[in-house]
Amino acid sequence: MNSRRDVRTNRSPLFDGIEEGGIRASSSYSHEIDEQDNERAMEGLQDRVILLKRLSGDIHEEVETHNHMLDRMGNDMDSSRGLLSGTMDRFKTVFETKSSRRMFTLVASFLVIFLVVYYLTR
Repeated sequence: MNSRRDVRTNRSPLFDGIEEGGIRASSSYSHEIDEQDNERAMEGLQDRVILLKRLSGDIHEEVETHNHMLDRMGNDMDSSRGLLSGTMDRFKTVFETKSSRRMFTLVASFLVIFLVVYYLTR
């Protein structure tokens, strides 16, 4: 068994220059080819990294814009909630007094305000 190992180790230096596809080029030439392949691969990776960096920057800007928009919408909703709660309190006081003239005035003023806001936003 040891003699086979010795034979294999003796043969390996003899066949170092031959591969399955034919004779292998000299080590310096293959080293240059490997370096060129590595350089091309690194340039490709660098381009991808730059693209991903730009894409992530664009996503960040879009997220920031949407966050600001949502904050403004939240503030607008809070102010609308305050206005509506005040209006509901007024309706409660009107319905509690049961004054028909006061109720008519409140409903008419609410209708006028609604129409004015509708025409201003249109």
